[in-house]
Amino acid sequence: MKKFHMVDENFRCENCGREVQKLNYTARDHCPYCLYSKHVDINPGDRANPCQGLLRPVDLEKFKDTYKIVYTCEKCQETHKNIIANDDNMEAIIALSCQKE
Repeated sequence: MKKFHMVDENFRCENCGREVQKLNYTARDHCPYCLYSKHVDINPGDRANPCQGLLRPVDLEKFKDTYKIVYTCEKCQETHKNIIANDDNMEAIIALSCQKE
């Protein structure tokens, strides 16, 4: 069974309130302005997770030739990771890489 469902759509970020445009090269999974995401999926794109909590960016980790944002869900405390996008706010990425929890 296919575990990845391509869902690339516009949305309003529930953390910063900005309108976010779809990515157009892969599925948009976080806000490029504040880097927050939402805990909506069990498998990528399925929108089947009942949690619906905000995923707060807490760390950055190297992944192949790019980086992943590490998230903690503010509602259920699960940890998730998403690859950075080409249009992510580089100042926010740098600040995330410098912070310690």
